[in-house]
Amino acid sequence: MSALIALHRSVYHPGTLVLCLAPSERQSKELFSKISEAYHAFAGAEAPSSDRKLGVHLPNGSRIEALPGSERSIRGFSGVSLLLLDEAARVDEALYHAVRPMLAGSNGTLMMLSTPLWRRGMLHSEWTGGVGWERYEIAVSECPRIPASFLEEERLALPAAVYAQEYMCEFAENGVDVFTEEMLAPTFSDYSIEPLYPEETESRGLRHRGGPRAIR
Repeated sequence: MSALIALHRSVYHPGTLVLCLAPSERQSKELFSKISEAYHAFAGAEAPSSDRKLGVHLPNGSRIEALPGSERSIRGFSGVSLLLLDEAARVDEALYHAVRPMLAGSNGTLMMLSTPLWRRGMLHSEWTGGVGWERYEIAVSECPRIPASFLEEERLALPAAVYAQEYMCEFAENGVDVFTEEMLAPTFSDYSIEPLYPEETESRGLRHRGGPRAIR
């Protein structure tokens, strides 16, 4: 679907720039390959003016480029019409911060596609509390191409948390913390807690404002 969206933007909006990014160059290339295959499959499509392994220039002036997942090597692009981040849960946050300004002058679109990973990081933050996003969640049970027999085998073969993460769009614990979010939830309190030594708190430049506090 993301490949078709990228192709539609490039074909019907001449002179636009579409960037494909992923955690690695191989993954970016895979996404770009799908876009290229879809373009060449169109009947009557004009031959690109430049067709490379990691980029293409269309006859209408649009460009599609696949880039490696390195913050230091992707800088320099601007006026991006569509920015695709594949496997976004595994994209380094420095890369995410570096690419957002590329959309400033063009009022472009940012799309992130991924299976969930941990309950932390850039994708989790944007999914649970980011502003201005349209969110689409499609669990494997909604995909008619995958047989129910295969899913049952996977459910039995994989740990429950892994199956939920890979197939049911659920963010997982990071596997390192001793206590999970569910275990810690009952320890949070809505009561206001005053500091034991308010004079000392004020002298250190901290000011207690009241309101909810959390105790662990």
